[in-house]
Amino acid sequence: MNDDIPRFIRCGRALCGDLPQAERREWWLANGLGGYAAGTVAGTLTRRYHGLLVAPVRPPLGRWLVFAKADATLVDRDREIPLFSNRWAGIDVVNPCGHVHLESFHLEGRMPVWRFAIGDIVLEQRIWLEPGANTSYVAYRLTPESAARDLKLKVRLLVNGRDHHVKTQMNEFQPVLEAPDPASRRVHTPDFTLRLWVRGGGMVDDGNWFENYDLPIEHERGLAHRDHHFCLGEAVLTLRPGVWTGVVASLHEEAELDLDAALRRFLAREAGLLEQATTQVSELRQAPDWIRQLVLAADSFLVARPLPDLPEGETVIAGYPWFGDWGRDTMIALPGLTLATGRCDIARRILLTFARFADRGMLPNLFSAEGEPLAYNTADAALWYIEAWRAYLEASADTQTLTEVFPVLQEIIAWHVTGTRYGIAQDEADGLLRCGEPGTQLTWMDAKVGDWVVTPRIGKPVEINALWYNALLCLAGFARRLRQSPTLYDDLAAQARMGFRRFIRPDGEGLFDVLDGPDGNDSSIRPNQLLAVSLPHSPLDPAVRQRVVRVCGRELLTSHGLRSLAPSHAEFRPHYLGDPLERDGGYHQGPVWGWLLGHYALAEYRVHGDAAVAQAWLEPVRDHLFDAGLGTVSEIFDGAPPHHPRGAPAQAWSVACVLEAWQRLDRLRLRKEVSRSEPPAAD
Repeated sequence: MNDDIPRFIRCGRALCGDLPQAERREWWLANGLGGYAAGTVAGTLTRRYHGLLVAPVRPPLGRWLVFAKADATLVDRDREIPLFSNRWAGIDVVNPCGHVHLESFHLEGRMPVWRFAIGDIVLEQRIWLEPGANTSYVAYRLTPESAARDLKLKVRLLVNGRDHHVKTQMNEFQPVLEAPDPASRRVHTPDFTLRLWVRGGGMVDDGNWFENYDLPIEHERGLAHRDHHFCLGEAVLTLRPGVWTGVVASLHEEAELDLDAALRRFLAREAGLLEQATTQVSELRQAPDWIRQLVLAADSFLVARPLPDLPEGETVIAGYPWFGDWGRDTMIALPGLTLATGRCDIARRILLTFARFADRGMLPNLFSAEGEPLAYNTADAALWYIEAWRAYLEASADTQTLTEVFPVLQEIIAWHVTGTRYGIAQDEADGLLRCGEPGTQLTWMDAKVGDWVVTPRIGKPVEINALWYNALLCLAGFARRLRQSPTLYDDLAAQARMGFRRFIRPDGEGLFDVLDGPDGNDSSIRPNQLLAVSLPHSPLDPAVRQRVVRVCGRELLTSHGLRSLAPSHAEFRPHYLGDPLERDGGYHQGPVWGWLLGHYALAEYRVHGDAAVAQAWLEPVRDHLFDAGLGTVSEIFDGAPPHHPRGAPAQAWSVACVLEAWQRLDRLRLRKEVSRSEPPAAD
């Protein structure tokens, strides 16, 4: 059953032994609870977020690093060979350099697999998380062809107890250690108890701090880049060909300690996700390897968010490692993460979860920390929510659930017509939505530094009004489905369509980005106008759509997404680098955004009508899966070639929008092939 799991993402000695190349490639795992594990191919720590278990110690998203590292040293008679690498404070101080013994690295599904080769000794290492649990596994075995002599593995176990966003304060982490038996340890803190079990060996205690790990990516981001971890001792493992040994770490009182069973269960779930996807979505049955990899990547962002009246509630983590669940990101990503992967049941639960938080016609921009009020500073999350419902109904025909939630959707429209927070309201003069007030960021271009809103976009943003028109026609369609009158929504849509003509630039260079702003109309060439073509309901005539796609293709399109601002603009930033102020100031002033590539492909099809040609714009994403966050898609890229990946290395909407566009376009491509192959109708 596991033969269908993708294994094409791999690198050999040339990359594994080249430290810069092995460090820029990262593996990421998620457990469905908001927890994750991550690291580099080289085994070095380059981010404060790297670790073997980062878990929601303070649910739902108070994620802490609790199990930092497992450094293995091979013992062959009188030889000790480190198989790990560490960066230390200083200039390019790396010691030891165990990555040079790596023969290969690959992903089996999402599971990272290392193969070390030292002479006639070949050792395999795997790391995985238990789905639905805060439990991590680090396992080793000699391969069948390896030397069959007495070999040991000493694994130094490094733990911690800090929020994943901050550096370690050693005086604040003073755990109580307990040894229930020779092969297990407990790390007690006021916030959690971490349990470690050694399988195939025993423990040797040696509590001490390892200080001054150097974190180069944090240094690049202008943040504190030194960290420390506490070593509680070593696991001493006996190695035998074909037999798994290793360490299990968990925040639960009990965990599966059979490494073979836990490994089989993880891989069986990967295979099951692919089987479900191909069963439910016919286009995936002949999908290429990289699309199957993205089906698995999509699962990493789906997270439980139980509510008192909806215990099966779910949400979407916007990206790893630092994002939580955002309303806008969730709704943009939902069709690709769930519907394009054959998981309509999860889509329904997410949509119903967010229905509980609708207020004054708005959805939360993000879920704040425990006990803090929800933040509703978004002008588009509710409009994307309506589009997500349209996509869900297209895939499921679930009229019963639509009946339940339709009043919520009606309220969204009603509040937008009469007016809600932050000046969001319909302008009766042209039927368009206006939004914004000083000091608040409301669109997806939401960078803010202190009181500085970098791209305020006060007025009538083009994508907000494309979403508004689309939402009105969606509501009209929902009303028809429920045998209610669609007249109100049809009339509002007709008015908005007429008003939308104001966005058309007289010089033929696409659309204005914002109308009626404090300084008039904004003619900056940005990708927001593309949504007026890519969304299911476009307010534009075909000739204008073609001009929009032409301008976006000429000025903004790259291999992995669209620039957020044309390079000819005076404020264009070619590289996303520097401290937080510099980076946030350029976040939407040039960086390439991966989620927009799917929308470009859909817009290309709607202009030219060739699904195969449109689909080809997505293919460079396959190459990206071998870089940065392996097997997933980065948040952003530099605006200038070679478009180095930046931002979060695993981003929900980057994965989702590519998946959704590929699946929709493949459906259209296959229909065209079928129609060509059908014999002509008889006279």
